[in-house]
Parts: sequence; C-alpha cells; structure tokens
Amino acid sequence: MGILSLNEAFAKPFVKDEEMQAVRKEAIAAYGTLCGRNGEGSDFLGWMDLPENYDKEEFERILAAAEKIKKSCDILVVIGIGGSYLGARAVIEFLRSPLYNNLKKDTPDIYFAGNTISAAALSELFSICEGKDVCINVISKSGTTTEPAVAFRAFRGFLEEKYGKEGAKERIFVTTDREKGALKKLSAERGYETFVVPDDIGGRFSVLSAVGLLPIAVTGIDISALMNGAALARKELLNDDFDNNPALRYVAYRNIFHRQGKSVEMLVGYEPYLQMLNEWWKQLYGESEGKDGKGLLPDSVIFSTDLHSLGQFVQDGSPILFETVLFIKNSGASFLIPNDEENIDGLNFLTGKQLDYVNEQAMKGTLLAHTDGNVPNLVLELEERNEKALGYLLYFFELACAVSGYLLGVNPFNQPGVESYKKNMFALLGKPGYEAEKEKLTKRLK
Repeated sequence: MGILSLNEAFAKPFVKDEEMQAVRKEAIAAYGTLCGRNGEGSDFLGWMDLPENYDKEEFERILAAAEKIKKSCDILVVIGIGGSYLGARAVIEFLRSPLYNNLKKDTPDIYFAGNTISAAALSELFSICEGKDVCINVISKSGTTTEPAVAFRAFRGFLEEKYGKEGAKERIFVTTDREKGALKKLSAERGYETFVVPDDIGGRFSVLSAVGLLPIAVTGIDISALMNGAALARKELLNDDFDNNPALRYVAYRNIFHRQGKSVEMLVGYEPYLQMLNEWWKQLYGESEGKDGKGLLPDSVIFSTDLHSLGQFVQDGSPILFETVLFIKNSGASFLIPNDEENIDGLNFLTGKQLDYVNEQAMKGTLLAHTDGNVPNLVLELEERNEKALGYLLYFFELACAVSGYLLGVNPFNQPGVESYKKNMFALLGKPGYEAEKEKLTKRLK
C-alpha cells in the first residue's frame, strides 16, 4: 500500500457494473482532455507540473523570508481571501494543530485577515497585535479585491505608525502578480519583498506556490517534503490506468452518485485538524464544478462531533448525499484511556486502549450505519499525518477535481459567478462608474 488508497467497499454495493463501465470511458476521456491541454481553461494548468517545475530561486527566497519573519516577529498576519489563504491555513492546522497559536513553540503565531468584511473580527485582531512585533504577508493578484485590500490598508498603516515607513518595509511581504496590478506597483514603490502568484495557476490550485508556501514555512513545516509528496502523487497518478488509479476511480464514483440523484458530497473527517482542509476542499470543488447549472454541492463534517448534530439527517433524512471519508491511519498522537476504580461512566472496558483505536471503531461503526441507511461511502485512507502525505493528498484532490470538471462538461478553472456579488456591492457602496446600477439595485431593495 502506498501513501494514499481508495477503499471502495462501502461504495460498490450502490453502483452497477454497467454504470461503472459507462463512466470509465468518460473519465479516461476527461483525463485525456486535461493532459492533452486542449480543454477550456487549459491556460491554468501550471499546478500540474508545479511540484517538480517550481521556481527554485524563489523557493530559497521563501525559506529565507520565513527565517527572517521567525526572528523578527511575534505574529504573522496573513491577508488574503479564498485560495489566497485557505490552502496555507489547511496545511498549518493539519500538520501543526487548530490550536497552533496556543501551543508552546519557537515560531510566530499566525492569524488570518482579509477574508471577511467584519469590523468585529478586524478590531479583535488589532487588539491581539497591540504590544507585539508584527509582520504581514498580503496575498492578492490584483491588490484591489475588497476584503484583503481593506485589511492591508489598515495593517500597513498600523505597521508604519509603529515602525515608521522604513521599518514597516522590512515587515511587509507581498505575494502578487509578477508584473502588473496595484499591489505590484505599490510594492515596487515602497521596496517590499515580493513573491509571485503564477499566471497559469488559479487561486484554489495555488497552495503549493508562494501563495501558500511562505506562511506554511513560517510555522517550521518542511515545505520541501510537502513538495516531494506532491511530486510523488504527480508521478503515480498522472496515468489513465483506470483500474489502478485512485484519482480516476474517485472521479468515477462521485459522478455516478451525482447521476443517481445525489446532489451533495459530504467530506468527512474524524479529527479536528481536518476542518480547514475540508474548507479548502469545498472551495476547490465548489468553485471548479458549480457552474452552468451543474455540480455537486461540497459539504463537510467532523465526526464524531457532528454525529450529534447532523448524524440524524445523514442516517434518516433526504437521500441527497454521499460521503467521502478521509481517514488518517497514523495520527502520530498517543493517548491511553485511564482506569476509573468506581467505573462511574461504565467505560472501564476501554481502560488502557488508545483513543485513536476508539476513534477508528467509531468510524467503522458509522460507515456500517450510514451504508445501512443507503448512504454510499468512499474512504480515502492516508497512511500518515506528515508533510509528504499531505502534499500527496493535495495533488490527488487537485487532479481529481480537474478531471471531474471536464467529465461534468464545465471549465474547471474559471469562476464567473464570483463576480456577481462584487458588482452589486460596488454599486451599493457608490463606487464611481456604478451610478446606474446603484439606482436599479436600490429600487429592488425597497
């Protein structure tokens, strides 16, 4: 068994042989479209070769900048939205902890800003930063996206007031377009160190570029091992051997279930450190497939926690979903359940057992219960919780997403629907050039 495998035992009973054979041909054809680089969005395929063909000089600068941040800062504020922050946060929480900022460590705390328009959230973060040495990494291709632009404006002022313009310059790290845009122009004028958002990689596929690697490296995570894991996935998964390629088989199952009327794919984790990875996955699949009136709705849960809130619906509710379970076989943690002489809770039969063992039995029991409730389950089994394994998993999901989008008949690499709310918001805020739209929208809101 390699780093990742697909357990189909809880999905096969729901799929007829003729269904699999029909989708098999389509999945191989969709894979051919991707690798032939002749499908819609083919100018955004830089992520495919990134694990091997990345900019080695920039990679070294990322490592150097991370060391500089570690030595000079108590807090790194990462400013970005969507793919500009979700990947980094997912990796940090998966490999370190959702409680990373509360752990004893010799690396800076990391907070994320610019992903909401919340006055409360921004004010609270500034309160946390008071009296601390702060650096910022702002991530935006254009520099004009509202949420991160407002946060960057505020934090740039904070740093310049605290350290002066020259001092602030040494604490501002910018990840943006290579040549153009408001943020690139400002960086050149102010002398900020810059890193590149690649032209041929969309935000949701950018975690293994400078977009994700700089904040990840600041936590002490081995980004070389992360890239090596992705490179291994590229080597093992870039083929059309349908019977032995877990990425293509994952694509096939999820599309079969979609055709059976399952409109929701629920990604299930059994560890709190998977929650932000779930969020990254939701953007990856939701933004890639959700267009032209098509696509599965990506949802997620953390069991066993959410079994006590959503478990009833999954078991007995509307038959609209299937589950993809992400199981980490070796979490690297150890916790023995202690004995209670009085056995007040009646759980002494668990004395001396590893808590991970109990968690695994909860997963198996849930798989059996949900499949008994006619909910198909795919199980992605990851051998370990480390950089190499996570790099492999990230590439697996990206590859499967691209193939699945082509199989579905959409461009997996654009996001036209994201612009609609922005236009309305700009009009309602009175942005110059939107006067006519403002009048129309204002009438609709009355």
